[in-house]
Amino acid sequence: METTLTAELRDDTGKGAARRLRASGLVPGILYGHGMEPVKLSISGQDLLHLFHTAGGGSTLVDLKVDGKTHLAIPREIQRDHIRGRFVHIDFLAVRRDERITLAVEVHEVGDAPGIRAGGVIEHHLREIEIECLPNDVPEMIPADISAMEIGDMLRVGDIAVPEGVTFLTAADTPVISVITPAALRVEADLTLPGEEAPEAPAEEEEEAEVAEGEAPAEEAPAEGEGGE
Repeated sequence: METTLTAELRDDTGKGAARRLRASGLVPGILYGHGMEPVKLSISGQDLLHLFHTAGGGSTLVDLKVDGKTHLAIPREIQRDHIRGRFVHIDFLAVRRDERITLAVEVHEVGDAPGIRAGGVIEHHLREIEIECLPNDVPEMIPADISAMEIGDMLRVGDIAVPEGVTFLTAADTPVISVITPAALRVEADLTLPGEEAPEAPAEEEEEAEVAEGEAPAEEAPAEGEGGE
């Protein structure tokens, strides 16, 4: 999918300038690629929200209009503040229609797995697959069909249908999705049957368990600061 986006040139750099841009509803960004000098941009935050909501976001081609010129580009590094619900910084890679590019595209499961109806849950091992293709062939997402998966089944990259014009660069044996028994059910299955004695745990294991129970929970990592220029 292809859409049009307008950006303005910007001169100011640094965190202070970036904060002022965001306060006015703009997002700092950069356009680079094909040997061109990186161009510093500012883009409407509302326009970016619309782009990522309706056009596939990181997998969409953009006719990026800057200072009277139009560049064919694709979003690459996208920084977001998910707490405040806004974009922090975005990079655009200039591309050519006749040159293949490499990028990572999100995997989306499709279908209704019998294993889920039987009480299993989906476990994601890989969220994106690295691909190579022409810019016009970039898919919005990679569909992974789970409609035949039972509990204990695993879907690998090689099991996923490759979209037309696309080459998968991620190894075929890389796990993508599993249907597993929920942790609570696994614990119940491991419980000793009525009338049976559970084997005694070695003294060292008991000591480790006591220490673990007495440990304070780890401190949460501080929220990431605002990135970009």
